[in-house]
Parts: sequence; structure tokens; C-alpha cells
Amino acid sequence: MLSAAQLYRALLEAYGRPRWWSFDPFTVMVQAVLVQNCAWKTVERTCAAWEERLTPLRALQMPEEELRARIRPCGFAARKAQTIRALAQWFQGQGCDRARLRRRDAEALRRELLAQRGVGRETADVILLYAFFQPVFVVDAYTRRLLQRLGGDFADDAAVRAYFAATLPAEPALCGALHWLLLEHAIAACRKRPACAACPLRAHCPAAENVFYE
Repeated sequence: MLSAAQLYRALLEAYGRPRWWSFDPFTVMVQAVLVQNCAWKTVERTCAAWEERLTPLRALQMPEEELRARIRPCGFAARKAQTIRALAQWFQGQGCDRARLRRRDAEALRRELLAQRGVGRETADVILLYAFFQPVFVVDAYTRRLLQRLGGDFADDAAVRAYFAATLPAEPALCGALHWLLLEHAIAACRKRPACAACPLRAHCPAAENVFYE
């Protein structure tokens, strides 16, 4: 199986260096919640339709029904609205101070995020990485599916993170690029029904050998 460094280089060569998620920390939080069980393109369209950017103060001041209406295209509007408001309350309580949060211990910060209603490990790690520049290897369903198809046999997500850490430096810029490249690859090729013929990792993927090509 490819090492994590080889996988990263192959994806970088195939898709180019990706953009950062967003440089507004609360936008990262909101979109990390909206993308739960939702396609990323739907999240982008939904946020682009807003007349103004959602801020922590605005999320707390607007009626919850208005917030639900804004995010309804992303599904589970009632639950996600509650999570967004919980994160807004938490961020306000931190003074919306990204610089200070960036300097905090990642594990302690993760525990605080996980204590917010509706925030799971993946969402917390996305926020840690893209909102506060903490060096975190994010593991999601796309990552698990790709690594399984490449021949990986990982007991749990901790083992996946150890796989990345073995050959890649834990640097925020790299961790952010890696996660985005894995998302790009999942959309372009490694779908539920894979498009193996055009996959840049096809030569290294045992799963591709079982796919019939016309």
C-alpha cells in the first residue's frame, strides 16, 4: 500500500494545491456543521445565497426559525441550527479570539468543542484545523473508503491518523491540503460507485482490479 506521503504527492500532482477552507473561523464552524450528511456543493450554494455572512452575534440574535430557513437546503435544519447557535455561544464566550485559541492545547480545545451539542469528532477536528490552524489529520467517510480500497486495514480512526503521521509532518497547511485533496478525489473518482478508469491512483489500488472497464 502507498505510504501517506506517496498518497499525498499523488493527489497533489493530480489535483493541484487546494485552497484553504475559509479564513473566517465562524464560517468554518457553520459549514462544518452544514456538511454533515450533506453534499459540499449544497453547502456552498446555500451559503452563497445569503445576503450577509453569518456571524456569531447574528446567529444568536436572529430567531431560530429564521436560522433554520437559511440552512434548510442542507437538511436536518432544526438540529443543525441548535449546533450552530451552541458554537456561536461558545465562540462568543472565547471572545472570538482566534489567535488565543490557536495557542491552546489541541486536546483541551477538542474536548470543549465535543461538549457542544451536535459536534462529533470529525466536525471538531475540521474546526480545529481550518478555524484555529491546529495540526490535525481529519478522518472522514471518504478517507476510510479510499484507504480501504487501497488495501489498508485499520482498526479504527486512531490507526488511520497514525498512518498519516508516520510519513507526513503534522503541519496545519499540509493537514488542510490533504483533507481537501481527499475530498476532491472522493468527488472526482473514489465515489460509492468508483470511476476507476480515470483515477490517478488506479495503478496502486487493488479494488480497481475488480472493476470492469468497457
